[in-house]
Amino acid sequence: MVGMEKAQSLKPHEGPNPKHSASMAASTSSSAAAAAARKGALTDQRFSELSPALSPEVVEALDRGGFQRCTPVQAAAIPHLLSHKDVAVDAATGSGKTLAFIVPVVEILRRRSSRPKSHEVLALIISPTRELSSQIFNVAQPFFATLNGVSSMLLVGGLDIKAELKKILILDEADRLLDMGFQKHINFILSMLPKLRRTGLYSATQTKAVADLSKAGLRNPIRVEVKTEAKSTSKDAGQQELGPSKTPLGLRLEYMICEASKKSSQLVDFLVQNSGKKIMVYFATCACVDYWAVVLPLINSLKGSPIIAYHGKMKQGLREKALASFSALSSGVLVCTDVAARGLDIPSVDLIVQYDPPQDPNVFIHRAGRTARYDQEGDAIVFLLPKEDTYVEFLKLRGVPLTERECPAYTDDVIPQIRSAALEDRNVMEKGLRAFVSFVRAYKEHHCSYIFRWKDLEIGKLAMEYGLLQIPSMPEVKHHSLSLEGFIPVDDVDITQIKYKDKAREKQRKKALKRKAEEEAQNPKPERKRAPEKPEKPKRKKTGKQRQSIQTKEDLDELAHEYQLLKKLKRGDIDEEEYEKLTGFGDSDGDASDGDASNLDERKEKGNKTQKKLKQRGKCKGGSKKFEGRTKMRSKRR
Repeated sequence: MVGMEKAQSLKPHEGPNPKHSASMAASTSSSAAAAAARKGALTDQRFSELSPALSPEVVEALDRGGFQRCTPVQAAAIPHLLSHKDVAVDAATGSGKTLAFIVPVVEILRRRSSRPKSHEVLALIISPTRELSSQIFNVAQPFFATLNGVSSMLLVGGLDIKAELKKILILDEADRLLDMGFQKHINFILSMLPKLRRTGLYSATQTKAVADLSKAGLRNPIRVEVKTEAKSTSKDAGQQELGPSKTPLGLRLEYMICEASKKSSQLVDFLVQNSGKKIMVYFATCACVDYWAVVLPLINSLKGSPIIAYHGKMKQGLREKALASFSALSSGVLVCTDVAARGLDIPSVDLIVQYDPPQDPNVFIHRAGRTARYDQEGDAIVFLLPKEDTYVEFLKLRGVPLTERECPAYTDDVIPQIRSAALEDRNVMEKGLRAFVSFVRAYKEHHCSYIFRWKDLEIGKLAMEYGLLQIPSMPEVKHHSLSLEGFIPVDDVDITQIKYKDKAREKQRKKALKRKAEEEAQNPKPERKRAPEKPEKPKRKKTGKQRQSIQTKEDLDELAHEYQLLKKLKRGDIDEEEYEKLTGFGDSDGDASDGDASNLDERKEKGNKTQKKLKQRGKCKGGSKKFEGRTKMRSKRR
């Protein structure tokens, strides 16, 4: 197994004790299989009756793990791989995809007519994160144990393996692996593989991956798509909306709309109401996770509750410890980023809270899929601001229906407690500022920019949500006139005098301040000649016509950008999928959703009409370079 992550070097990783891993995986899988059987998640197809037939040793390993009957994805995918066909599998999270590729990999290796050569690599399983690779490694150990003369190894990072790679290749969470950040690594690995091999791609969101099968080297692949029935989105049981759904059958999805200034108070109230459950709370950035992991335990109503931080910038040892600690809890909270969104099989998660909606709409499904696994039941909720309500309809068009949960009219206001903590500890204050800035900048990168418009952010209310003592000075606030309404400054506070609670850090801070003062005394800065102050002109409130003119200009700029993309589409510089992605309507993997695909022709026609308007305003001549340059700058930031 190989785990791949951005900005990580390749290095060997010593896996867990195989005997311990095997027994742990077996006991967990057994309970999961039993629960699935009770809820009807399994088919009538038995592993022992599959065609082509599995070897007795593999069937016995399945029996020991508590697996007698197949899930739908296992019954569909295993026979194809065993029949020398490539497969692309699209199935909901928690549907049993791991066994759907481990079993055929082991079975194909068992059928080899010749003994493996020394140092020969027989199969390669690639997943996007170290944790997922480790999880697959543990689940696979009882099956690899049936292979004579073959050993398994867990690798994480990006080691240059100087060996001949042969026979089988499995790409787990294929859509993530084929993203821009991993494409180079995947292409390198594929270039080292023989052309005659079996290849499988597995994911819960297989859109762009299917379009890019040629890049992954699949030959005439068979598409395996397993979907559940969409659940009713109405409280009236008689008004059911049935159809294909990308979410597990036992998952109840909700959304709650609340003002930014009340969002953190609603989160605390929600955690208190569900204090006996095992909860995962997703935030937009690592800095946000660091901040709320410090702040939440300081809230009076949450004191004593286990709250664990988990994100991609933590050292590997701390990440593993955090994941193991949360997995062992019967109730508690894991505050995390999207590094915990894919593939991880954390036992008995009851509730998923998406405090910040993900930048990539595909990740929404992966986040929610950490609960209701193996057709068990679970709940997930996403918090939305009033101007983000269109996201609900957007998800519905993608086969992800949500039910509204009413925002409580009254909850305890936790902002005074957060501010008090910031006044007492400089660490809390600084983490809050970093989290706030990182959130605003992450918001600018939303794939659904037509829904999540960062220029509509109410910065004042958002700063109150974070319990900030002041609004940080940042270009996004300075130059774009974002709303500061709703922020209540803390009077008579000099933030430069706030001390660290940690005495060692405070001692270092005082030394640094003293050193800086001495340097300034020795090398005084030359006084700048001040220009004579001009009397400030009274600011006039913009008229309705002026505000409309500003909005019209912004709209025309956006239309001009779409028109430039449309010209590229007509010239063949980009394809329709890329056009969909760049305009923000398409799937983040480049594939339009059911609701968006029908709008493509309409937007093309809109672009043609825009061309005429822009020519009349003199923006088509010499304007394309400006907009193309802006697009390139956005790509670089990502």
